[in-house]
Amino acid sequence: SHVQKNTQCFYKSREKFKVLVALRAMNKKMAAFNVIADEGGAFGPFSDDRILIYNKVLTNICDAYDPSTGVFTAPTAGLYYFTFFYHAGEAHGSNLSLRKNDQHLVMTSDHRSSPGGGDAADNGGNATVLNLKKGDKVSVHMAAGSHVWATAAGHTTFSGFLIKGQ
Repeated sequence: SHVQKNTQCFYKSREKFKVLVALRAMNKKMAAFNVIADEGGAFGPFSDDRILIYNKVLTNICDAYDPSTGVFTAPTAGLYYFTFFYHAGEAHGSNLSLRKNDQHLVMTSDHRSSPGGGDAADNGGNATVLNLKKGDKVSVHMAAGSHVWATAAGHTTFSGFLIKGQ
């Protein structure tokens, strides 16, 4: 009957809702992002230090990474893992540092190479594990005079995820 169909539909919807509520609760305990700097090619050098903004978002669980500022804000306290990688050409040096609340933690760098010296391109990266409080901010900074190769192909990336919440 029509009433029986509606009742079955109601119970199925209620079960789906319970699953969605459970998944949402799980996601509050999760945080992960993977982003790419995409500026169409060579990016930099600049005369000042700046946050490197990774504007192409591949993954952003919890929306904790802000692609307009380049900053990850910890949505919950816990232990996090971060990586950052870059690709660059020989014409300028590269110096990137990962910072927590604007405090330098780890870096990767490469000196400028002589044109035609056989060292036409370089790659670098680093990783760290951080104990963060809710609201702590993590970003990658590019030192004055640095450059990176920033294309949609994903040469220059920044990633992080919550290992264990507190």
